[in-house]
Amino acid sequence: MVILYSSRCLDYAAPGHPESPERVRSAVAQLQKDFHTWLLPTPCTDEDILRVHTRELLEAVRLGTFADADTPFFPGILDLAKLSAGAAILAAEHALAGRPAFSLMRPPGHHAERNRVMGFCYLNNIAIAVARALHSSSHVRRIAIFDFDCHHGNGTEDIFRDDKRVLFVSVHQSPCYPGTGLTAQGNCLNYPLPPNTRPAQFLAALDEGLKRIRDFQPDLLAVSAGFDAYKSDPITNMDLEIETFREIGHRIAAVTQSAPDAPALPCFAVLEGGYSRDFARCVEAFASGWERH
Repeated sequence: MVILYSSRCLDYAAPGHPESPERVRSAVAQLQKDFHTWLLPTPCTDEDILRVHTRELLEAVRLGTFADADTPFFPGILDLAKLSAGAAILAAEHALAGRPAFSLMRPPGHHAERNRVMGFCYLNNIAIAVARALHSSSHVRRIAIFDFDCHHGNGTEDIFRDDKRVLFVSVHQSPCYPGTGLTAQGNCLNYPLPPNTRPAQFLAALDEGLKRIRDFQPDLLAVSAGFDAYKSDPITNMDLEIETFREIGHRIAAVTQSAPDAPALPCFAVLEGGYSRDFARCVEAFASGWERH
């Protein structure tokens, strides 16, 4: 597996904020115990950003003129957000070249809407990568996005709603922040699950979502990988085990191998949430299940 990572993503923090550098630092240390190909990302361009965000949002992140209690401004945060989005783009490019790839970067992205910063997210990394692939790859005409973060990926849905080239599938807790994703709407398929959902129920919803992705027949599968549905996460109320994330990786990998003689569906993942002390073990379990299918 190719892992996109730069230690520069550890360079910002707010005291007491759950989206801390330590979560990624610990995941990197855990994954370095296994053999992976580690590559440094490069920043995305303003052009990449403007495919999915407004210029007003871009300038607000550059200047710090946005207001969101969960998403503080830091000097240079645009540069770090562009690096995180650039890592997602490179992960997609490696996937299309036949190498499954995982962007292990922060800040996360799936709550960032077309014109709104929110939920720890400044730029929507996975949306930027998907839009870039659709723009620059002539053989990529349909992309599925699967989001298993405990929080609904409202930003990704906002950006791609009614875009027939993209299927967005989200399995998430409800009620929960940000309060969206209650129903399916066109190309956006939502599977809201109640608090304290056990692994079997979560995996059943995941299987239904993956079936819809298989039926969509995408040219690329993009995964928003969040680990906050874990039973000990401090800001959510789900009941998944560490081994559940291994099974999630395993089932996603199975979708990419639809037939023994058929080429594998290119797949890449982008880190989203997850804030427990066992975060690194959850990430490692997912990567192991995905890679060793």
